[in-house]
Amino acid sequence: MTPDHVTGLRCVICGKVYAPDDVEYVCPDHGNDGILDVLYDYDLIGSRVDRGNLGTDWSMWRYRPLLPIQADAAVPPLTVGWTPMYEIPDEARKLGLARLWVKDGGREPTASFKDRASAIAIVKAQEKGAEVITTASTGNAAAALSGLSASVGQRNVIFVPRTAPEAKIAQLLVFGSTVFTVRGTYDDAFELCLRVADEYGWYNRNTAYNPYMSEGKKTAAYEIAEQLAWESPDAVLVSVGDGCIIGGLHKGFKDLHALGWIDRIPRLIGIQAAGSNYLAEAWETGEDVLTKPAIDASTVADSISAGLPRDRIKAMAAVVETDGAFVTVADDEILSAIPAMARASGVFGEPAGAAAFAGLLRARALGLVTVDDKVVVLNTGSGLKDVVSAVRAAGMAGAVPHEIPPTMDAVRDVMDTL
Repeated sequence: MTPDHVTGLRCVICGKVYAPDDVEYVCPDHGNDGILDVLYDYDLIGSRVDRGNLGTDWSMWRYRPLLPIQADAAVPPLTVGWTPMYEIPDEARKLGLARLWVKDGGREPTASFKDRASAIAIVKAQEKGAEVITTASTGNAAAALSGLSASVGQRNVIFVPRTAPEAKIAQLLVFGSTVFTVRGTYDDAFELCLRVADEYGWYNRNTAYNPYMSEGKKTAAYEIAEQLAWESPDAVLVSVGDGCIIGGLHKGFKDLHALGWIDRIPRLIGIQAAGSNYLAEAWETGEDVLTKPAIDASTVADSISAGLPRDRIKAMAAVVETDGAFVTVADDEILSAIPAMARASGVFGEPAGAAAFAGLLRARALGLVTVDDKVVVLNTGSGLKDVVSAVRAAGMAGAVPHEIPPTMDAVRDVMDTL
């Protein structure tokens, strides 16, 4: 089942390389921390495809030759990927940047970036004939798996902390998933999911456990490069919880560089909430993420709340190897960024998505992005995922509805005060 352009799976801790069919999820020598990286034969890929002949499939599957699936593999029918990227020149001038774009990951079928990984999970699970796919999530990865499973009639079981936003749980129920709301944290749900999947033999989609999830997320890097006519931006900013998205972006840009499709890899800047800043702490202090203990995570941006980031090794490598940075923003900054990003670009992000925009403002103040830089901000989810936070954010910005009787005088009275 493994395509011939996939050459192996390498442990990110010890560097040991396994044949793709020898292991399923993690390096046996390192247990659940032994995250694997998918290796490719770039010469073979380059002999089959180039950036000028990717076809007319305007989804993530236009990059099928660079993905760990067979050329004729059946893929879910929902259109995942090729999300729009909007340039916002007025905001670039305001911030003193050369150019600025927002890429809207909220435009995926289930309204979050996580659809990219779940699409790969569906393909890999069906390769194995899996009866059930499972995942743990703060909500978005779960909704992505739930919706994409529904599109192909795939049974799935979801574990989420009971504090997940109601809108996200509603998606799971509407799509017909079996849902367990766990009285505990995301980390508790993750550990429980691992145990249950092992006992029941379910296919496990968990981020930073299943090595193929990064391969779905890396397609956003391909799109950024192609949408910019194969000219890399100087920096890409993205919010970070478990670390799988920033790790996936790093993998995607490395793929393109290895193929000679881009001439440089952009700096990757990870944005963390102050209440869930494990990786930012480790980056600032030089701590080893293999031994650094979990923290107590709490933030309004539920999608990036992780006491122990599961893909922390790849996430740290993404920042260190690209001369990037981790930036921490407070919850109030995140909430303020929801209307700020919306008004600057027309993109309505949930707290985790807006965190990247808040991080841009902080990164500019810190000199991490400068006047010559071309910058991409990645919004990872729709604001409709968490309407309660959106209403709160709008109120903080002074945006409130004006309740009036149905008269012209009432309208005039309000307009005279504005």
